[in-house]
Amino acid sequence: MVNAQLKSEIIAYSKSIGIDKIGFAAVDPFVLFRERLKDQQQLGYESGFEKGTIEERTTPAKLLPVAKTIISIALAYPSRLKNAPRSVKGDRRGIFCRASWGEDYHHILRRKLKALEEFIVERVPDTRCLSMVDTGELSDRAVAERAGIGWSGKNCAVITPEFGSYVYLGEMITTLSLPVDTPIEDQCGECNKCVDACPTGALVQGGQLDSNKCIAFLTQTKDFLPDQYRKKLGNRLYGCDTCQVVCPENKGKDHHHHEEMEPDPDLAKPRLLPLLTISNREFKEKFGHVSGSWRGKKPIQRNAIIALAHYKEESALPTLYELLKNDPRPVIRGTAAWAIGEIGGEESEKRLNLALEKEDDKDAVEEISKGLETIYQRKK
Repeated sequence: MVNAQLKSEIIAYSKSIGIDKIGFAAVDPFVLFRERLKDQQQLGYESGFEKGTIEERTTPAKLLPVAKTIISIALAYPSRLKNAPRSVKGDRRGIFCRASWGEDYHHILRRKLKALEEFIVERVPDTRCLSMVDTGELSDRAVAERAGIGWSGKNCAVITPEFGSYVYLGEMITTLSLPVDTPIEDQCGECNKCVDACPTGALVQGGQLDSNKCIAFLTQTKDFLPDQYRKKLGNRLYGCDTCQVVCPENKGKDHHHHEEMEPDPDLAKPRLLPLLTISNREFKEKFGHVSGSWRGKKPIQRNAIIALAHYKEESALPTLYELLKNDPRPVIRGTAAWAIGEIGGEESEKRLNLALEKEDDKDAVEEISKGLETIYQRKK
């Protein structure tokens, strides 16, 4: 079978199973990307979520020694929420980023890659394939860029001409030798809107991200959120879309190609107050199928508390008092104390002083003190 013909058949099959875009790349080491990763490591910009060594992340042959081609796929996801519920006083809501709308994209892309692999192996039985989505060693972005899916934008996302950066990416290393595609020329030009709009300055420069400052990363951490980022969080519960929303290439891009990606408005923008007391079982039943649940309920609850403080939501105070008094987790007790101080009130001052007498965790004590200091400063 002629390789070009096989490539055409793979492309046709990919479209028949709902893959929005497919590209083919060489398995040569990602030399420039390797240097970028070394810089990131030396500068302390890594998130800690990365998998594998730098060599494994930039040398496909280390993952599949007889590899010949990498197949990159992209699936477009919705950017607009239909019938979005309003966040109003007394009924405040948080927001999950677009990449956590609908079913967890890891599952969706893995199913597509599995079907694609079965099709390939049926055509060429001795083919070996290794697929990965997001959590694998290879960079989805670096592969997609080489495969001509799109260019790597200054917001550190792959931007496609058809769908903007609202795409999920996955790849398959294969022993098939197939004609490769040409990368797309960078089209960001002089535009710097994403860098300028980043709430925390995490986009150090175009195409370079300090993960430790990125709100999308910070929302997934489990410890206390550093002070300087709390008021930048707004009502975000998971992820951040600012650098995508301001991108001119995303203007008017809103694709609803995949039913499983359609968001439930009440889950994409959930009520904040019920999140504070949700049980593990309830959380899993309600949010377990979305990608934003992967770190469990604790980061989401912490972020919900910060969001209620952002809104100065007085109706949340009774629940926050209860968390401050009885929650077994210092991060939740402490964050509740900080939020109580932000919302304020005479009763809040009394509750914080009572908690200060009983608290034995030094970090929680520090948060209670911050809450009290905020109240004292407001009195001056």
